[in-house]
Amino acid sequence: MATVARMLACCGLVLGLTGCAASYYWQAIHGQIGLMRQREPIEDMIEAPAVDPALKATLTRIAAMRRFAVEKLELPDNDSYTSYVALERPYVVWNVVATQEFSADPQRWCFPFAGCVAYRGYFQQAAAEEFAAELAADGLDTHIGGSTAYSTLGYFDDPVLSTMVNGGEQYIASLLFHELAHQKLYVKDDSEFSEAFATVVEELGTELWLMENGSAADVERYRLRRDRRGEFGELVAAQQARLRALYASAAAPEQLRVDKERAFATMRSEYEALKAQWGGSGEYDGWFAQSMNNATLAAVATYTQWLPTMRIRARAVGLTAFYRDTEALSKLDLAERQERLRAWNTDLSVSAAR
Repeated sequence: MATVARMLACCGLVLGLTGCAASYYWQAIHGQIGLMRQREPIEDMIEAPAVDPALKATLTRIAAMRRFAVEKLELPDNDSYTSYVALERPYVVWNVVATQEFSADPQRWCFPFAGCVAYRGYFQQAAAEEFAAELAADGLDTHIGGSTAYSTLGYFDDPVLSTMVNGGEQYIASLLFHELAHQKLYVKDDSEFSEAFATVVEELGTELWLMENGSAADVERYRLRRDRRGEFGELVAAQQARLRALYASAAAPEQLRVDKERAFATMRSEYEALKAQWGGSGEYDGWFAQSMNNATLAAVATYTQWLPTMRIRARAVGLTAFYRDTEALSKLDLAERQERLRAWNTDLSVSAAR
């Protein structure tokens, strides 16, 4: 009954909208209802004779991860991720990110429950592509990225999705801890803070899970992957800083376009140098193979802007204190929160110098 009431509340919001806004909300509500209707309790599936044994084994591990999240990571103990939905598509949603042609900062879209965020999600790929095409026609840089999971922030009991379970145990654990972290703490109108927080919890949780449930080799592989993700994030941040300096110049648009392409060529060269340091590992080759623009960078930076600061803070003070610290930050306005995060950076730099 609670789920039905929430759906009706969402529908009531849509009735007050017109045009593109109403169309967008209807697709979101329809997609969410579809997921809710398909849910099957994981406990029942584990016991059902007809369920594939490999899927049963995976769901059994997910049930253990769910308990681990509550007992070891202090994440919400609710009915999220205790049910399963099989989807006949590679992603649950496709997210559209957009920027102005000469800006490194993403456009923001505002929603009743999530606040203003740096992307717009669609349950159908064609709808995402249509919206991105409209934005591109208006001269914006756009990027579409498929997502294997997402969180309704505890508003609904989110299910485990078939799109989440094919990447191996470490991948599943990371997704589960990340999405549950959004239910622990989410700050409206500050995607960068919220995503960095969830990523830190994901990283600490995944490492601890592998230490207790994997092998030493599993832990080392994960740490290497995590460290390389950090270096990739630094590469993106450096490119955004380069572009911001470029866009702040008084150059004509024609010259800015030439310099913009040159900047992305520089970034590709920097990646090749980074790969050499990694012994030739090409785990980000696919990302660099795509056509890149401001929006491509923004889609990554949303997750990484505050990640180094919050990662070091969490490791310095421990998870419980980190939760307390970030909860305090969440109550500040945006400018105060960012000032406090920059102060964390200063504090860490001073401590490292001692």
